[in-house]
This record gives sequence, structure tokens and C-alpha cells, in this order.
Amino acid sequence: MTRLLRAARSDRRFVIASAFCEAISTIRIALRSRFRPLAGWCIIGWSVSKLPRETGKTITMKITKAVITAAGPSQRTLPLQILVDRDGTPKSVLCIIVEEALRAGVNEICVVVCPGDEATDAAAVGDHVGSLTFVQQSEPLGYGHAVYCARDFVENEPFLHLVGDHLYVSRGAKGCAEQLVEVAQAESCAVSAVQASRESLLPYYGTVGGRRVPGRQDLYVIEDVIEKPTPTEAEQRLIVPGLRAGHYLCFFGMHVLTPAVMELLGRAWHADAGRVTGYHLSLALAELAQRERYLALERPWSRYDVGVKYGLLTAQLALALNGKDRDEVLAQLVELLAAREMQRAER
Repeated sequence: MTRLLRAARSDRRFVIASAFCEAISTIRIALRSRFRPLAGWCIIGWSVSKLPRETGKTITMKITKAVITAAGPSQRTLPLQILVDRDGTPKSVLCIIVEEALRAGVNEICVVVCPGDEATDAAAVGDHVGSLTFVQQSEPLGYGHAVYCARDFVENEPFLHLVGDHLYVSRGAKGCAEQLVEVAQAESCAVSAVQASRESLLPYYGTVGGRRVPGRQDLYVIEDVIEKPTPTEAEQRLIVPGLRAGHYLCFFGMHVLTPAVMELLGRAWHADAGRVTGYHLSLALAELAQRERYLALERPWSRYDVGVKYGLLTAQLALALNGKDRDEVLAQLVELLAAREMQRAER
């Protein structure tokens, strides 16, 4: 670079060469900062040893399989709870989640369960049982391990992943999973659903950092993932330009993932001789973001965790108010509130 400047100093190329070298220097600094977390990325001279993940190999994303995790010790009975779905039919939570996956075009679904839960879970899904395969998580070794238990079912194919204690409600005719799968197939990469959440909710969710895809308001390139970050971690690593102050992109409990996720989970599992109990899925997704193009989709959807206090009640109200019996439910709620106010006035 110095020799170039000396050679050009005596003629008109000096200005052009100076600007060119300054631009190269700026790019090198930016690249060092951009890829500092990536092991094996090295910038030497004027060349980059690896291409950015956005320019990597295109992945064919035809989603025909789904994995539902329902094996957590405190989670195993939640999929069996009965709610009235939007069509007015009583169904189990698991059945509602299975139908969410089926509407997305999936035709094979793996449910990861505790040993011995297969029969009760099969009964809970009714006529959909023919689409299901049950896989046991023999020990409660964590969320990441539960997903990894489905590795033989996935068979090196991309897959839709949902959790067994969340219900999802979209505002339109298409379900959340259906929209997520459409985006993943169009973008040919892994996509996780996210929701802008206030800072106080960080202790409950995996959270991503990144930047908006140019020309899109609902799609982000994921650059970092942290499971249940502290506010300090989030402020330092997960700020997303364009979000409201104090808000972060938290996982929605729904992902379309590539087979690389199973590889990453398996590597962590075998590296510790099967003793890994705290290897969360978010750690694998953080690694995924460094080796593949990985996006986050934010849509005006709602998620309802049936495992929290009043979670089943809240989920039931959400389904009812978004279903065919909405007017009847609203009328009953108004009567209930009016009766309560009358009781208070009489005291």
C-alpha cells in the first residue's frame, strides 16, 4: 500500500490512490469488528479467508417435517389440557399445536415425550395420530437435548420446530407456522419467529441481535443469540436498530431450522460424553448464525405460554376472542363484569 502511494505521488493518480487505500483500510477495520466472534475468520493483507455467511451456499428448504418438544418434567401434562379452539371444538393443547403444523404443509410430526407418555399423547391428538412419531427423551437433560432426540426423525432435512406449551394466534387467515414456513422456503435459510419484547421479559426468553434486511420491516439478519440475557448483555450485544428503546427481539417459540442445528447439538453432546444438561438450543442457534444465513421474522402474532400462572385461562380467552364464538364470549364477559360491579356496589 505504501509503495502504491509513492509511485502515484508524482502524478494525478495520487488522489485516487489515497482514497482507494483509505477505503480498503476502513473496510478491513469494519470486517475485523464484524467477524471478531468467528473462530477461523482471518483477514490477511487485502483478502478475507472466508466469505460472509450471507453469500454462502443456498439451502433447499422444503419443509415436510416438524418437531414438537413436550418432554419437560413440568411440561408433560400441559399438552393434554383441553381448550375450546377457534372453531368452537374442544381440543387438547397438543392437538391445536399439531394442527398449526399441519396447516403449514407439514405431513410428518415428531413429538418428543417422557417415557410412558406416548399412549396419552396419542389419544390427545385424535385423528391426527397417523401423522405422528413419538420419540422418548429418557432423561430430563435440557431443551437442546430434547430437540437432539429427534435427529433420526429429521434425517438431515430442514424442519419446523414448535414447543409443546405454547399456543400461537395470528391475525389473518394463515397460521403463524404457515407464514414462517413460507418465508423460510422463499429465503432458503433458517428462520426463527421473534417478538419485540420489553426488557423486563428478557429472563424468560432467548433473544437475538442483528439488523434489518434492506427493504423489509419484518425480517432481520441474526448476528447473535443469547439465552435469557441480562439487561447489560442485551444492551451490549443485542441492540437492533429500529426497535423501540428498551425492547429486544425475543424468540416466539417457533423456528424453521436447517440440519446444521442437529450437527451442532450433537457435537456439543458428544464432546461432553453425554453429560451436557445445560446446553440450550439457543447456544446452537448462536453458532448457526456464524456459519449460515439465519433470519428472524417479526409479525403481529401472539403467543400464549400455557405453563405460566393463568396461562391456560389467557390462552383460552385468546382463542375464543379470535374464533367463531367471539360475540358470545364477549357478551358473557360483559355480564360477568357487570355482575361483579353490582356485588361490589351492594357491599
